[in-house]
Amino acid sequence: MRSIRVHWSFWVALLLAVPVLGVLSSWARLDADSLSVLTHQWDTVMGGYARTSALLAVGVALGVAVVGGLSAAAVTLLDFPGRRTLEWALLLPLAMPAYVLAYVYTDALQFSGPIQPMLRAAFGLEGRLWPDVRSLPGAIVLFVLCLYPYVYLLTRAALGDTGVRLMEAARLLGAGGWRRVRTIALPLARPALAAGVALALMETLADYGVGSYFGLNTFTTGIYRAWLSMDDRQAAAQLASVLLLAVVALIALERWARRGLRVSSTRGGATQASSPPIRLRGWRGLAVLSACGLPVLLGFVAPVALLARLIRQEALYGEFGLPWELFQRWAANSLSLALVSSALAVAVALALGHALRRHPGRVLSGATGVVSLGYAVPGAVIAVGLLLPVSLLQTVWPADGAWARWSPTAVITGTVLGLVYAYLVRFTSVALQSVEAGYAQISPTLDESARLMGTRGWRLWSRVHAPLLWRPALAAALLVFVDVMKELPATLVLRPFDSDTLAVIAYQLARDERLGEAALPSLALVAVGLIPVIMLSRAMRRGLPHA
Repeated sequence: MRSIRVHWSFWVALLLAVPVLGVLSSWARLDADSLSVLTHQWDTVMGGYARTSALLAVGVALGVAVVGGLSAAAVTLLDFPGRRTLEWALLLPLAMPAYVLAYVYTDALQFSGPIQPMLRAAFGLEGRLWPDVRSLPGAIVLFVLCLYPYVYLLTRAALGDTGVRLMEAARLLGAGGWRRVRTIALPLARPALAAGVALALMETLADYGVGSYFGLNTFTTGIYRAWLSMDDRQAAAQLASVLLLAVVALIALERWARRGLRVSSTRGGATQASSPPIRLRGWRGLAVLSACGLPVLLGFVAPVALLARLIRQEALYGEFGLPWELFQRWAANSLSLALVSSALAVAVALALGHALRRHPGRVLSGATGVVSLGYAVPGAVIAVGLLLPVSLLQTVWPADGAWARWSPTAVITGTVLGLVYAYLVRFTSVALQSVEAGYAQISPTLDESARLMGTRGWRLWSRVHAPLLWRPALAAALLVFVDVMKELPATLVLRPFDSDTLAVIAYQLARDERLGEAALPSLALVAVGLIPVIMLSRAMRRGLPHA
């Protein structure tokens, strides 16, 4: 029985690892032509891609560390007016996709947008008041605004009650403010900062919408340019493999940081009420409130208001270019893909989690570990890694006859099968993490008691595990649902004809400078993105679980 379980899990992991293996296989077929392509890329574009991606990564890393780390320290260690509201409000930018933020601020801050003409009229100014937001510094700022909640969430969990107690004890012992921060808060928060920064950088390197819209030469935009514009599969695969190596390095950093996070965030027995945070009143409290509220204002409140303004303008002038029937079709496509993908991802996660619980071992742990890497793999890499083996199979597939309609290319790119598969590769790990956390709360003695009473196999899962796992499974389904709704890079390449989603339509309309029409699908994506934010806010009110 054990061999069957191990064999089944191994093949599931191998199936979900096909895109990564497809990308890596490009280096196994090096010949004279491939070497010339690699040399040409190294001499022409590789340096630019590496330089832009590195500058973007460094800027985003510093920004999210400062904004997320300081805001987490403020709401955890200090007591100031508005602190209770900011505890959950600082998570709101997590609902804002980066490419939506790029569209909104491009429209608002351009020369003819709503802000510059108002300032020119009010102060008698002329000309452009600031550089174009579509630049590398602009992209860094936008990524920081929507990704700092990763650092905020992990850092706040790491500090927790322990940080408050230790800071208060140090104060009673006579330690000054800066010494308390240097000797207590920073060591406690350092592992969480590193883990949050790594997660934010994974999202940054995986992004295509912002880089493409701003005209940045990153590895992700280079992959799409090589594949779709130049029709050079080998070049796309080589660029994807370089990006994959960067992601693997970030995964190693994130896991190393989480080991430290477990050690430094252990809870004690005292409650937060017994060791209150440092109270700030007057101008100091207002200063901290303003500093913590600024990311929420710029990362969520202002973009939502600007999107609503664009929609209102389109409706008032009677020039709303999106027929309601088309919007309903795009929304239905997004919802159906998200529902199917989330259901399948949760089913695979439950099956793997059950197999790992019944037969723990290196083989199963390795298989689930491979699946867990999927979320860190950018959508661009998954798309290229999937289409490469498909193109190889196409060369030996019959070009005519009854089998032609069932060719790999027709099945993968002509139906939603390839798109759903790409979603599973990327987002099953999200569901698996939630399911594994749920299984960790189920005592092994329950399984032993059930087996003594003759309950095994399917009956054990349905009668004992399922009633205890429905909450983690529901949370996993919601998280995968939202991630699929916002996914852009893989959807752009793998979607079938006439199967556009809200994310694709928002990107295409913004690319065509139809920002008013892009506002409605963008606002719909933001509304869906609020679901996990509400879940996290409720969890925070009950007390954050520690990593």
